[in-house]
Amino acid sequence: MKQIFHFLFAIVLTITITSLATAGEKHKKGGSPIPGMSKEDLIKLAESAAPAEISKDATIMIPGEDGKLMEARKGTNGFTCIPDVDAMPKPDPVCFDQQTGQFFNDLMSGAPKPTNTAPGVSYMAQGGWHFEKDGKILTKNEPGAKTMKEPPHWMVVWPFESKVSGLSSMPNKLGTYIMWEGTPYAHLMIYQNPSKMK
Repeated sequence: MKQIFHFLFAIVLTITITSLATAGEKHKKGGSPIPGMSKEDLIKLAESAAPAEISKDATIMIPGEDGKLMEARKGTNGFTCIPDVDAMPKPDPVCFDQQTGQFFNDLMSGAPKPTNTAPGVSYMAQGGWHFEKDGKILTKNEPGAKTMKEPPHWMVVWPFESKVSGLSSMPNKLGTYIMWEGTPYAHLMIYQNPSKMK
C-alpha cells in the first residue's frame, strides 16, 4: 500500500510541476529577473520561500533553458519549492507540501474542485501577487484587473467560509482572510513572515 501511495504521489507531483511550468514559460517573455539568475541563485531564491528547517530538505524545481521547471535537487520531507510563480518584477517563490501540490494541480488543470484529502500548507516568505476586480480577488488575471502585492504570508488550503469562520474575504488589518471566498478553492491566507516563524 505504501508503494502504491508513493507511486501515485509521484504521478500527482509530475502533473503539478508540469502545470506550474506555465509560470516558467512566462519568464521567456521578460519582466522577471529569473532568466538571468544562476542555478545557485535560483535554488537560494526557492529556498527563501519557507522556514529554513523546511526548505533545506525540500525538493527544488527551477526553470531550465526552455523555461520549463526541472528538478535541481531531490528533497526528503515532502515539500517542493520553486523560485517564482507569476513572473512579475519581484519574484514570488513558494514552498508547498504534498496536499497543496494536489490543490495547485487541480486549480491549474481546471478541475471543478480541489481533491486534496487533508489540509495543506504553503509558504511565501517573499510575498506574492493577486488580481482584484470589482471588489473581489480573482483566481487568475483578466482584463481590467488590478495587480496587488501580497506581503510575506503562509496559506492553509482546505475549505473555509466567511460565514462560518467570521473571517473577511479580502485583505485587512488583522492579517488573515479567506482568498477566493465563494469558490471551491477558497483557502486561508495568513500575513505572517514564514522565515521568522519558530
